[in-house]
Amino acid sequence: MEDRVIIFDTTLRDGEQSPGAGMNAQEKLRLAVQLEKLGVDVLEAGFPASSPGDLEAVRSIAEKVRRLEVAALARTSKEDIDAAWSAVKEAQDPRIHVFIATSDIHLEHKLRMTREEVLREAAEAVRYAKQFTENVEFSAEDGSRSDRDFLCRVFGAAVEAGATTVNLPDTVGYALPDEFEELVRYVRKKTPGIGRAVLSVHCHNDLGLATANTLAGLKAGARQVEVTMNGIGERAGNTALEEVAMSLHTRRDIMGLHTGIRTAEIHPTSRLVKTVTGIVVQPNKAVVGANAFAHEAGIHQDGVLKNKMTYEIMEPEMVGLTSNSLVLGKHSGRHALKRRLEELGYDLTEKELNRLFKRFKELADKRKEILDEDIEVLVAEEILRCPDQFELDYLNVVSGTVAVPTATVKLRVRGEERQGAGFGIGPIDATFNTIAKLAGSRSRLLRFSVNAISGGMDAQGEVTVRLQENGLVALGRGADPDIITASAKAFVNGLNRIEYMKRNPSRTGEITL
Repeated sequence: MEDRVIIFDTTLRDGEQSPGAGMNAQEKLRLAVQLEKLGVDVLEAGFPASSPGDLEAVRSIAEKVRRLEVAALARTSKEDIDAAWSAVKEAQDPRIHVFIATSDIHLEHKLRMTREEVLREAAEAVRYAKQFTENVEFSAEDGSRSDRDFLCRVFGAAVEAGATTVNLPDTVGYALPDEFEELVRYVRKKTPGIGRAVLSVHCHNDLGLATANTLAGLKAGARQVEVTMNGIGERAGNTALEEVAMSLHTRRDIMGLHTGIRTAEIHPTSRLVKTVTGIVVQPNKAVVGANAFAHEAGIHQDGVLKNKMTYEIMEPEMVGLTSNSLVLGKHSGRHALKRRLEELGYDLTEKELNRLFKRFKELADKRKEILDEDIEVLVAEEILRCPDQFELDYLNVVSGTVAVPTATVKLRVRGEERQGAGFGIGPIDATFNTIAKLAGSRSRLLRFSVNAISGGMDAQGEVTVRLQENGLVALGRGADPDIITASAKAFVNGLNRIEYMKRNPSRTGEITL
């Protein structure tokens, strides 16, 4: 059996469904370029029928990246399929990905369709998509909870209609590894014509078993995995790309499988996803977490010093963690900054570099050394931010044990300068209240977190907020050596993301594949 595993990355589609992680077109395009550099085989760029903005974002990606397949998701309606084709038709190798639910619980409560109606609609959708491209994938939503024989009938009908890939999703993360492995074997054995298509698996992490189930599916004969960087996605997330890639690389003695992933690009890609989405990677996250290669216990440190393999099954350099001898500071020039940016995976235009260099110099006047984390924050604020409807011009805060916390703010609202003052129970509350009043926003703060980007008394503080307004949820990020200023930047960034989502309404909440 072929030992090459196809990596189908859905960070830009399924990953974007993480609450508040919506991306604008510029952010999606920059991530797509990095995912191409990482070596994914198929890039699911979005769900074009969800909004005009997503259609345009997918189209720009299809025109830009050339070394991989670009896929667009569609329900089984002709309108969805037309939108998907419109978005990906300029790709070097376009793929249309159609899906419909197959479990009885979805048929009864969501679709209100019979099995025969679903069977017929799945086949018709594949045939219709096949008019546009030979590369058509079919997914059976909630496949792991579907009747096995019906699932095989639907897959057989999709293959007969021309599907070149059929995908078995564990949509709600319900399956256990042994159970999922046996289901994949059953599908391979009982589906008519299955040898004419690649069998794919798409697992969610509701029980923390997404990677285990994906590897079990591969053991049973699946040869495509649908994954996201850092495992992001709705609810508990998706199978993490980096975990599957490194599991196959590290345990090829058992699995006998390989991928086309360039492992040295894993950490740069992980950092970019974190920067774009604002979703922090937990410190103990496998492969890409801050503690993944850290050793604190004395016995571990002693072992690693004698031989790394005592406690490290992967070398940090293998996944893109390299020691950097280039120290950046206020005397560093443009070339040094550009070189470090390239090492971190950022390919900026001359105009973007000039804009970033100005901010770099301003920060260097406040800090002795500029670390990688500082550079990534600058990129997020200057290059990857949403188009600004609101810009913070000025902030002054008075607070203390005997003073009423007061914030004075000057804010540009769509180019118009507004100034005002407000009170709160603390300096940050006063700042948020004043900004919200000037912006005319009724956003509700769902979450506030603050972290030091690096060590030292002069470290930048990074603030993340989650805002909600009229059912829309957005993450905002800001950083500054002054934590109150960082909070203000994060709040304004969140408001800009809310405004972007208002102007580009999306129906991705309907999609739970």
